[in-house]
Amino acid sequence: MKFNVPSKTLYSYVSSVSKVINSKNALAILNNFLFTLEGNQLTITASDLENTLTARVPVSEAEGEGKFCIDARRLVDLLKEMPDQGITFDINESTMAVEITYPSGNYNLIAFPGNEYPAEKNDDEEVDNIQFTCPTEQIIKGIDNTLFAVGNDDLRPQMMGILWDIKPDAITFVATDTRKLVKYRNALSAPGVAGSCILPIKPATVLKNVFAKEETVNVTIEPKSATFESASFTFNCRFIKGNFPDYNRVIPTNNPYKLTVDRQSFLNAVRRVGVFVDPGHGLVKFKLTPDKVILKAQDNNFQTSAWESVPCDFTGDEMVIGFSAPYLIEIFGTLPTSDIVISLSDPSRPGVFLPSEDKENSELLMLLMPMIISA
Repeated sequence: MKFNVPSKTLYSYVSSVSKVINSKNALAILNNFLFTLEGNQLTITASDLENTLTARVPVSEAEGEGKFCIDARRLVDLLKEMPDQGITFDINESTMAVEITYPSGNYNLIAFPGNEYPAEKNDDEEVDNIQFTCPTEQIIKGIDNTLFAVGNDDLRPQMMGILWDIKPDAITFVATDTRKLVKYRNALSAPGVAGSCILPIKPATVLKNVFAKEETVNVTIEPKSATFESASFTFNCRFIKGNFPDYNRVIPTNNPYKLTVDRQSFLNAVRRVGVFVDPGHGLVKFKLTPDKVILKAQDNNFQTSAWESVPCDFTGDEMVIGFSAPYLIEIFGTLPTSDIVISLSDPSRPGVFLPSEDKENSELLMLLMPMIISA
């Protein structure tokens, strides 16, 4: 087999596909890319047995067809340092010797036979599949807004991923770790079908990083896995089994008091006061008055304390409530508008954090449980 491909083009694809490969693999062959040459198309595959990502690369001067495996780390490191020009791969199918050449360099390595690479299993019944096409932007915005709220408790595996609640008119993305919850509804395109799945953190991160430059994605939801296909990539991943909690049930419907603050001013104040919290709990106390909110934190172990005042517009009676500084920083760092509206009822019930105005075709809601304030 033989083919020629621009080095930087190949580097772009192999670096993307390599994101699926684990640092340690149970099977040594999974440390490799599977290369498949068919006509003038080279297919690059990487897998960790749960997730399989494939890229399609056009090549020239192709001779022969077949499959072979090359060490992923070595190839990515080589292409990263190689100048931007055409390179030729020449594979001896009897000895599996690979020669990579360009006008001023020559590199030799040994490949593995392509049939040693694990074949992708597909035990899902096609009759239960749902399919739709949507803009990549719709998926990436859903992941961006919810990824930080995913849980990490092995005892609650259903919360260790992002729920995709797919309805005919929109996709709702939800994540929670029991302390905070994010619900993001996007109607940029209408799937026209209904279904759901829980996408783990790793495939969500791969989608966000690898598909960012793709315009549209064809999505197939199967009973146990999902497949995302664009012009250049195909990604198959397993979901998390089980049922996601009923997220609508935990969102308060009657929080009568409204606190409106400038997002950046409030975020900066929390970051500064947060330096002085007790790292064991991260508690910041907020005293809410009609025109200002006073932030207080202290760490009795080191006899440190801090307070700041931030202008606000609060419609309720004076209230003292506590929240975790790290969680607030995550929420305010994700909300997109210059003003943030916080709906409250009392210091023991969750606060609902909303942008002052939702962007077109989207609705974003974040919920945060308060912390107990000792007298």
